Amino acid sequence: MADDPELSCPLPFAGYDRVVLAHGGGGRLMHQLVRDVFLAAFGDPLQARGHDGAVVELGGRTALTTDAFTVRPLFFPGGDIGSLAVHGTVNDLAMCGARPLHLTASFILEEGLPLADLRRIVGSMAGAARQARVGIVTGDTKVVERGKGDGVFIAVTGVGRVESRHEIAAHRVRPGDALIVSGPVGDHGVAVMLAREDLAIECDVTSDSASVAPPVLALLDAGIDVHCLRDPTRGGLATVLCEIASAARLGVHVVEAAIPVRPGVADACELLGLDPLYIACEGRFVAFVAGEDAELALEVLRHTPGGEEARRIGHVRAEHPGVVVLEQPLGGERVLDMLTGEQLPRIC
Repeated sequence: MADDPELSCPLPFAGYDRVVLAHGGGGRLMHQLVRDVFLAAFGDPLQARGHDGAVVELGGRTALTTDAFTVRPLFFPGGDIGSLAVHGTVNDLAMCGARPLHLTASFILEEGLPLADLRRIVGSMAGAARQARVGIVTGDTKVVERGKGDGVFIAVTGVGRVESRHEIAAHRVRPGDALIVSGPVGDHGVAVMLAREDLAIECDVTSDSASVAPPVLALLDAGIDVHCLRDPTRGGLATVLCEIASAARLGVHVVEAAIPVRPGVADACELLGLDPLYIACEGRFVAFVAGEDAELALEVLRHTPGGEEARRIGHVRAEHPGVVVLEQPLGGERVLDMLTGEQLPRIC
């Protein structure tokens, strides 16, 4: 009777090559997805315990951050949503003067997402975490109906140990401080835009998505008193400088000719009528340090991976509090304002 097809009870089909709603249902398919995709990539022993959370050891001052990533397209030159999610989170910790330690990740998957794409994203995320020397210790997965999720959204929370002896914040910025940018600006936003719109523009641009923790920690290890740090993501360099000038109630003077912009980014922006100073970066930061520490800071950065192209681009002054003034190459000045509206949607 056991061989009678009328009386047999076959196991549910599990050989899907795309995400289905049952992958978020809490049953066998969800456990299979967690085991075969997430645990296979991240391999953290804390995750392998199957608990809803993770217990980690922390010492001293602790930094926390959380961020969500919805970039479109999911894959772009120089990265994808997985590596971007890691880089964006560890960079927010680094801006607090913290050494990134642990991450948690939450995935919202859309029904119909190819599992091959999910494995590629998770593998990229795991690789970025290894390079950043952080563990992805716990997480969560949900599945939404087809057409409701744009493939995949990722939310990441990060925790780090603060290494800076002094608070790093806008209120510590002082007149005479030097303004340093760690490398060329605008790469990420232009790379994503060209990939999304499939524009026939011949320029070699890849995203700068990367961890900025190594150059930041190098500055701190060198004993440089960093007054303020910020990564110019949405809104770009100009918006970040406006935010800091307003918070510090000081003026910021920037030399346009000193700001590094790659030729491909400059060409694309010129053709499309965009300003590279408002284009997002995902592997750059701006640092405010005392003027007398500027040369040492530049030397440290240029000898650290991720800071080789660092430049001093301006200084802080007491005049014109809350205003960012850009000195133009052909003479004259113009005031930089915060980005109004959305110049480039869905870049992170």
